[in-house]
Amino acid sequence: MPGKSTVTVHADREVQPSRAVAPPIYQTAAFSAEDTATFAQVAVDPRGKDFYTRFGNPNHAQVAAVVAELENTEAALVTASGMAALTTAVLALVSAGDHVIGQRSTYGGTASVLLNLLPRLGVSTTLVDQTDPEEFAKALTPRTRLILVESPSNPLLRITDLRAVADLARAHDVLTMADNTFATPLNQRPSDFGIDLVWHSATKYLNGHADVSAGVLAGPAEILDRVWDVSLLTGATLGPIDAWLLLRGIRTLPLRVPRHNANGMALAEALNEHPAVARVHYPGLGTHPQHKLAADQMSGFGGVLGIEFTGGFEMADAFLGRLRYPRRSASLGGVESLAVHPASMWRGMLSEEQLADSVPPGLIRLAAGTEDTADLVADALAAADAVLAGAGAGAGA
Repeated sequence: MPGKSTVTVHADREVQPSRAVAPPIYQTAAFSAEDTATFAQVAVDPRGKDFYTRFGNPNHAQVAAVVAELENTEAALVTASGMAALTTAVLALVSAGDHVIGQRSTYGGTASVLLNLLPRLGVSTTLVDQTDPEEFAKALTPRTRLILVESPSNPLLRITDLRAVADLARAHDVLTMADNTFATPLNQRPSDFGIDLVWHSATKYLNGHADVSAGVLAGPAEILDRVWDVSLLTGATLGPIDAWLLLRGIRTLPLRVPRHNANGMALAEALNEHPAVARVHYPGLGTHPQHKLAADQMSGFGGVLGIEFTGGFEMADAFLGRLRYPRRSASLGGVESLAVHPASMWRGMLSEEQLADSVPPGLIRLAAGTEDTADLVADALAAADAVLAGAGAGAGA
């Protein structure tokens, strides 16, 4: 198999319908057919690329070809967002009366699907502590059809033993889906551990430039064809221009991820020793309780870290306000550093009780971009020094 940089540049060559070096944008809603037989065939071809853009588009096919090879899967399917990838897949794979297992530490949107959406549709759900593989086994029922995992998790950077979960699920004829957004296929490939489907918020690292909302699923063609059938009904279609921008971003993924990894590690190491910081959640640190498992599964640890401050929410919020380079914003994975207070961001997706059960109120999620490492570290330490000084002054008063 060629290297990952080669894959990102050339894996779509066979589905490129023109000889243009830079792929054209196929900004069209529909495609014509030469005759009745051809029209009838393309109308039913799963994950096609030249019938109707809701069914597929050449720009979709190019992104899918690259992601499938990066994730070491048979095929891939693009959607309008990461949440569209998740919800469309879940709707395709489970029915009323079925049971789904998820994680307690997971992205707020995923948690809301498990806690709020699926129960309304007659699907029961159980959330477990993913740091203990036995918890997944205990949660299994005869009606379990799907296990959703995320590793590292958002925003606590907890690690799931992907091989253990995949082996357990396969033994009970249960499908598995892994959110690989934080790791990217450069740092981790869940399919290598037996996971059936991989999904991404491609808005993040795959695109890398904060100018696209997109999602992608990768896995066996047979499963993706079932998901594609449902995607025709949900209509969560990625626009051709966005697909083109996503492909352009993926071309540089192998160049960007090492810098994200380096910046994430440097920030984690520097802040982990700061007296204003109670705890840094980052799997690359030797102090992370699952560091060994992370090192076994991952070749790099990404650019996202969770930071808990000794002064709780007030100190965390003051830290955000002191940062010069990372901006206070949702999302992550772009060339620019971003920082956010997850408990505030997810209030629209989860109840206060659900939030309290999953996200510490004093936690900051810092997503390191590709800026110079020394600049990001100096900025973060200066902000931490300032909030510590402010806390000391307040105590003295």
